[in-house]
Amino acid sequence: MDLNFERIVPSIPYMLEGIKVTLQFTLLSAVLGFLWGTVLSLFKISTIKPLRWFAVGYTSIFRGTPLILQLTIVYFATPQLTGYQISALEAGVLAFSLNSAAYISETIRAGILAVDKGQREAAMALGVPYRRMMLDIIMPQALKNILPALVNESIALLKESALVSTIGAADVLRRATIVGAEKYIYFEPLIVAGIIYYVMVMALTFGARLLERRLRRSD
Repeated sequence: MDLNFERIVPSIPYMLEGIKVTLQFTLLSAVLGFLWGTVLSLFKISTIKPLRWFAVGYTSIFRGTPLILQLTIVYFATPQLTGYQISALEAGVLAFSLNSAAYISETIRAGILAVDKGQREAAMALGVPYRRMMLDIIMPQALKNILPALVNESIALLKESALVSTIGAADVLRRATIVGAEKYIYFEPLIVAGIIYYVMVMALTFGARLLERRLRRSD
């Protein structure tokens, strides 16, 4: 086996700079996906049928088509349809947020429905407005129950963010392939990229476990 990691040592700082891009995609997509997913989950439990139909249809489309197809459509179709030259960062965040919201909405919906119905009935009997009831009583309990699922979704986003390399974003994987092309060796830079992704995922998992322990202590 002919491996030569010494040749890519000077390029490792360049590859590490991709971490910032990867985290940028992941963080923005997670936040926007969570916000839009929360709205969709409220649509799904709404008594207004058109809102329920919209949320169910939306989820069906985004869960039923590949993420890379959605990313490609957003990046290449947006300039054709709107005339706006969307950047790789904007296209990636938009596609990942829309896709993530479809999955998160199901998780949040399940978390809301898992909260004891008696609490909702008691709040309604006391005349608590719907918005305050959801924000102050139902959502905090639902979020605590679904935290592990939200962490899993964030980890999935972090790993799937490598897809943005297909539209030219200079993330970790894209930089690894550039280094490979420059030095005519691909295995070594891809292995380094894999280690970088693994360390980021483990760090996120460790942080989530600490947060879960802290929340359990507060129960």
